[in-house]
Amino acid sequence: MTLVPAERETAALAFVCGYHDPQRQRIAGGKRMFDLRRREFITLLGGVAAWPLAAGAQQPAMPVVGFLHPSSPDLLTSRLGTFRQGLSENGYMQGQNVLVEYRWGNEHNDRMPGLAADLVRRQVAVLVAGGDVAALAAKAATDTTPIVFLVPDDPVKLGLVASLNRPGGNATGVASLDLDIAPKRLEVLHELVPAGTPIALLVNPDDPERAESQEANMQAAARALGRELHVLRAGTESEVTTAFATLQDRRVGALVIGPDTFFNSRIEQLAALSVRHRLPAVYQFREFAAAGGLMSYGGSLTDTYRQVGGFVGRILKGEKPADLPVQRL
Repeated sequence: MTLVPAERETAALAFVCGYHDPQRQRIAGGKRMFDLRRREFITLLGGVAAWPLAAGAQQPAMPVVGFLHPSSPDLLTSRLGTFRQGLSENGYMQGQNVLVEYRWGNEHNDRMPGLAADLVRRQVAVLVAGGDVAALAAKAATDTTPIVFLVPDDPVKLGLVASLNRPGGNATGVASLDLDIAPKRLEVLHELVPAGTPIALLVNPDDPERAESQEANMQAAARALGRELHVLRAGTESEVTTAFATLQDRRVGALVIGPDTFFNSRIEQLAALSVRHRLPAVYQFREFAAAGGLMSYGGSLTDTYRQVGGFVGRILKGEKPADLPVQRL
């Protein structure tokens, strides 16, 4: 028996649907049953074809976190590890359910605005900014993308947040309010160094406002202790080396290193130079003492990056920067 095309199509549909018994065809009413099953089969195919699309629509896109810093990655290896630890403590594993895109200034602060704008165009879910320059560049680049900063100054004075307890806006993070305790470092060295021996302060001139504030604060403390304070400035690796040689020429008895994002990335160099020149030196973070410097008076820089990672994780989960109080070091 030869079937016309329409009959072959009907028979094929009946076979796929499991209704290929001629006896059942006759009982069910022949072609009417096939017409019904044909409509059901087409509906079934449409549903099956939609399954992959529906499944794909249910998979959320992996969030991307932007990480902006004026230094270079080789100087922040251990801190990046604790940043990722902070993320993982909040359920986010880099490369598994979150991606991190890094932008490095390589000691060129003037690159920060362009790099910040690039991450904003990338539509990152959260923008991490290390240091004042990076934080201000991020804030200038967006007033909507959540920002998590790590700064060595008062973020209220910098204009990053409205207040420490209720930041408002799109930024929060970790801040070092160091001016209150910086004189304590000088007092510690005052007890160690013989009377009449000058003490020095090292500041970064590339951030003149902070450098001037540190100098004024420490000069007042030195006068109260009856100490002579020399102020040296260094904003590059070579300038740091030269500054230490100058300290030796001036017969300075000890050194206070002013907190600064650049100095944070040069902790190992600062510690090694203080050992080489046999110069008692104190810095804010304990990593300085761990690297060989005489002492630290403050918290852990590494731990601050874990706190930053924790902030990012909480924001990815839906919390708002405006409602997350700034953490103080």
